[in-house]
Amino acid sequence: MKKKVFVSGCYDMLHSGHVAFFEEAARYGDLYVGVGSDRTLMELKARKAVNPEQERLYMVRSLKAVKDAWINSGTGILDFEKDLEEFRPDIFFVNEDGHTPAKEAFCRRLGVEYVVGKRLPRKGMQVRPNTALR
Repeated sequence: MKKKVFVSGCYDMLHSGHVAFFEEAARYGDLYVGVGSDRTLMELKARKAVNPEQERLYMVRSLKAVKDAWINSGTGILDFEKDLEEFRPDIFFVNEDGHTPAKEAFCRRLGVEYVVGKRLPRKGMQVRPNTALR
C-alpha cells in the first residue's frame, strides 16, 4: 500500500515551482494537498488572494501528481493542524523554505514522518510539441 504524503500551502498564482514541488512530494507516495484559505492567505501575506480558495483548490486537484486536496480548516501558519490530526498521513513533506520547528514538532507529536526536500531548479524541462497542430 502506498504511503499517504501531505503538503500544505496557499498556492496562490499556481506556477511551475509549485508543480515541481508536488511532483517531488508525490515520489514518496499518494499526494494530498491542504490549501490555505483566503483568510489564512490574508493573515500570512497581508493581502487578498489573487485566485479565490475554490479556484486554487480546483487547480491543485487538477494536477496529475495530486491524489486529492482540500481547504485547510484552520488559520495561520499551522492552518492544517486539525486536518492532519484527522487525516494522519505517513509523511508531511515541506521544502526548505516551508520548514519550521513548529511543523516538525507537531509531526513528531503525531508520529508523522517529517521530510524536508531540497529546492532544486528544474533544468532542461522539456515540453512536448503539440503534434495535433501539424
